[in-house]
Amino acid sequence: MSEHKGPRYGLLGLGALGLVVMLGAFIAPQAEAESIAPDSTTLKDTVQALPDNNLQSLKELDGKPPARRALNIQTWKTAEGAKVMFVEARELPMFNLRLTYAAGSSQDRGTPGIAVLTNAMLNEGVAGKNVGAIAEGFEGLGADFSNGAYRDMAVTSLRSLSAVDKREPALKLFSQVVGKPTFPADSLARIKNQLLAGFEYQKQNPGKLAGNELFKRLYGDHPYAHPSEGTAKSISPISIAQLKAFHAKAYAAGNAVIALVGDLSRSEAEAIAAQVSSALPKGPALPKIEQPVDPKAGETHIEFASKQTHLMLAQLGIERNDPDFVALTLGNSVLGGGGFGSRLMTEVREKRGLTYGVSSGFTPMQVPGPFMITLQTRAELSENTLKLVQDIVRDFLITGPTQKELDDAKRELSGSFPLSTASNADIVGQLGAIGFYDLPLTYLEDFMQQAQNVTVEQVKAAMNKHLSADKMVIVTAGPTVPQKPLPPPTDKPTQQPLGVPEH
Repeated sequence: MSEHKGPRYGLLGLGALGLVVMLGAFIAPQAEAESIAPDSTTLKDTVQALPDNNLQSLKELDGKPPARRALNIQTWKTAEGAKVMFVEARELPMFNLRLTYAAGSSQDRGTPGIAVLTNAMLNEGVAGKNVGAIAEGFEGLGADFSNGAYRDMAVTSLRSLSAVDKREPALKLFSQVVGKPTFPADSLARIKNQLLAGFEYQKQNPGKLAGNELFKRLYGDHPYAHPSEGTAKSISPISIAQLKAFHAKAYAAGNAVIALVGDLSRSEAEAIAAQVSSALPKGPALPKIEQPVDPKAGETHIEFASKQTHLMLAQLGIERNDPDFVALTLGNSVLGGGGFGSRLMTEVREKRGLTYGVSSGFTPMQVPGPFMITLQTRAELSENTLKLVQDIVRDFLITGPTQKELDDAKRELSGSFPLSTASNADIVGQLGAIGFYDLPLTYLEDFMQQAQNVTVEQVKAAMNKHLSADKMVIVTAGPTVPQKPLPPPTDKPTQQPLGVPEH
């Protein structure tokens, strides 16, 4: 799930189904799916992280978790009730600011698409400035504004030089954009037209059709069920008054987490947080969304003229703070989240040439997000490929990972872990997610420590607790054609996968 910058508006759908799952364990969205602290009164005001060090080679790890950039996370609340997460980082004369709100499409409440539409309209107009003037204002200061809306959350971000003469006008403009947008009618019409054009395009995208149907089957009447961007029917009648009402409620200070990283002192960070918080509408945090109900397993087919068939298998996964998260991350890496070398890639692509790529992944959210397996294959092999995938999952749940597979997954995780705090932008994303999902301030350190200690038995138990090969919701999209048997597995399959996915 990517953010959009300036006046450009990007249609937001399911997000990248083929997530880099190992990094997704600790890198916030953006995080599907496209994460950390409860009330500051119950936490130490600062938490020391691991010592600063640079990893030069994986040989240095020697089975130990790598050192990473030192963090000193500080947290407090503003007078209006916004949670603040701050890390001082003096390496560059810049700072990153990210506001994370419980204002995603799960808060649409009967008006699908209003969360995405509200977020897209924030930088379209403020008093005395249209969308062009806003974009020029940020650009002229060397600042960068971005925003995005997803199922769980909406975000607004600012990257600016820390010098006072650049920082103050950038923060003033940012505060206007997030706190007092004017929602101009001409911009609303334009963005609605972009969305409507996107809906028309989706009709020719079997992957998108399958994804939308999958979430509908998986979540039923739950707020996660509908596409974040809404539908043509739901978007068209949304009024400016409705957008203003949603903004007043969902973008309230009490519903926001303010994350700050960069060339700032604690007092400067406090002043910035107070300025931004006071600019937001006044109000409390929105109630947490309800828990989803386990769906009925079964298969749904979408007829679509194509040479390939999209296969999607899913079931309810876990919440962001589930205690099995670490074990499931490593288990899924072995199953299908680790790319080449995972069981699904080895058996489905490398040995049989049935697909260009296959991946699996948990997308932990406020309440159980989806576990999903996705791939494309030749239409005439789709039924047997589906059975093969189910058999691989079933066998993995019975046997669990081997010690070598688990060790390899741990090694991969250790190698990618430093990327979680490689830049201020990475850190501010982490802080926003930590605050939003009420994770402990020591989350990053805890995660790596737990990952190094997870056993084969723990991974097997966790995967079996949360997954079942017989409880999958399955959606396929492609043509109905006579089926052929699968080629036998071999180290050199005669039938190579198609060069690129169709969509």
